[in-house]
Amino acid sequence: MKKEIRNIGIKTKKPEIVPKVKDDNDPYFGSIRLRGRIFTGTVISDKMMKTVTVEWPRRVYNKKYERFEVRRTRVKAHNPESMNAKVGDKVKIAETRPISKTKNFVVIEVIKKGQ
Repeated sequence: MKKEIRNIGIKTKKPEIVPKVKDDNDPYFGSIRLRGRIFTGTVISDKMMKTVTVEWPRRVYNKKYERFEVRRTRVKAHNPESMNAKVGDKVKIAETRPISKTKNFVVIEVIKKGQ
């Protein structure tokens, strides 16, 4: 049985894996809608069920020392079965409605597989 891939409104690579179990929080095969901001980061943890922690660096100007310092942002994102992101992967995540207490993002594309 071939499942139809939904158009999410963002230019991304379509997933090759078709999930066996229905997941309403999958942007391609479920019913969740995307809104807000899109970020690109690296997966640093995938120990939770269907959840990954994504991190990306940002530069903040320090007025006292007149220099930039590098800080990092970490967020939890839903990892659908069709994406299957692992530690070290570079991923694109999009904001969505709250999925749980700490999850407000969903993985929409695995850009580069990690080592």
